[in-house]
Amino acid sequence: MPGTAIIGLQWGDEAKGKIVDLLTSQHDIVVRYQGGSNAGHTIVSGGKKYKLSLIPSGIFRPHVQSIIAGGVVLDPAALLKEIDTLTTQGVAIGKNLMISDRTHVIFPWHRIEDALFDRIANCEPIGTTMRGIGPCYRDKVGRSLAIRLGDFYQPRFKQLIENIADAKNRMLGGLVDDGIDSSLGIQGIDADFNADRIYEEYRGYAEHLRPFVADTTDYLLDAVDGDRRILFEGAQGSLLDVDHGTFPYVTSSNSSGVGISSGSGVPSRFITKILGVVKAYTTRVGGGPCPTEQSNEYGEKLQKRGNEFGTVTGRARRCGWFDAVAVRYTARLGGVDALSLMLLDVLSTFETIQVCTAYELDGQRFHSFPALSDDLGRVKPVYETLPGWSEEITGVRKFDDLPVNARNYVKRISELVGKPIELVSVGPDREQTISVQSG
Repeated sequence: MPGTAIIGLQWGDEAKGKIVDLLTSQHDIVVRYQGGSNAGHTIVSGGKKYKLSLIPSGIFRPHVQSIIAGGVVLDPAALLKEIDTLTTQGVAIGKNLMISDRTHVIFPWHRIEDALFDRIANCEPIGTTMRGIGPCYRDKVGRSLAIRLGDFYQPRFKQLIENIADAKNRMLGGLVDDGIDSSLGIQGIDADFNADRIYEEYRGYAEHLRPFVADTTDYLLDAVDGDRRILFEGAQGSLLDVDHGTFPYVTSSNSSGVGISSGSGVPSRFITKILGVVKAYTTRVGGGPCPTEQSNEYGEKLQKRGNEFGTVTGRARRCGWFDAVAVRYTARLGGVDALSLMLLDVLSTFETIQVCTAYELDGQRFHSFPALSDDLGRVKPVYETLPGWSEEITGVRKFDDLPVNARNYVKRISELVGKPIELVSVGPDREQTISVQSG
């Protein structure tokens, strides 16, 4: 079975959704296996723009089964809103969408915890989107205060909510009553969770979602046995992986290639190809070190030309030059077979372009990615300067028709990362994609 995985190799926002959309027609099933409504994809087709957060990018192909697997944490209200929006735009959603009964569900207390705990730490914010993602994963690991989607349809559902609401009221109410909220500048926090009201709200979600809920793990294992083609869609980027990224400035799940099997339930031996997606430059949202960030006219130009504002949050992204040290690390970590280089058109009109090829720290030069964020925050990037190109390239459809300096840039990125580049994107539309191998 040709199972393919698409993962981001930077700090997210690499335009993975476009590649998933392009490859969906070659697969029977598309699986979103981790993250939550903090992740966003923008798909452009026929000049029409679609914004996705929880729903897999395969939803635009009616014959393809789209799956939200058990490794995802689910905000029911956000998902239903997304379904309504896509339906209004003419996207058919029915039996082509399945949601795992194992997925953990976000409740009102998770969003309150996000707001409180991110400030109680009294340090640089880690960049949470305040959507309750991290606290939901925390309860998942803690087990006793967690609710999965399958629990919505069990007789004990109301009792679960009553028990957990009582526990959360005692835990979080104490923080608010002690004045921690006001001392941290958090206004209007309501930590008095009404179990009856929450039950009625989530019972409504349960009925709306019932047609989509299934045992997706069993479905996917049957698909493996049936030699069906599965495409795994990663959310966020590998440098945000909770175990292998720039901790603590990371997300709450395994967003690198190591999270595919745990999030989907499909053994890794059935994943035969992993495609790593990278921007032709670097971006990052929120806190944490970003060695190649350009807080100058170059960064501003990248941000403007790349329209670097978050799909979900609208927050401006920090921009800088391509970091080959970081991408080589994540490509190796994810077992990547090939690369897809995105937004190459953003670099047009730059007279020269810098690429980070090594780091320097305390007088030592090295090519490995530091395990500790404190060290990464102190490194000095070592740059190689490449000539830019003046031509706009959004209309180019063949690799050999790109300006020579653009072709040389693509080849140099491939050399530095140590992986072949299969696809180059020169614009947001499906058609603005170049196959490098075919020339």
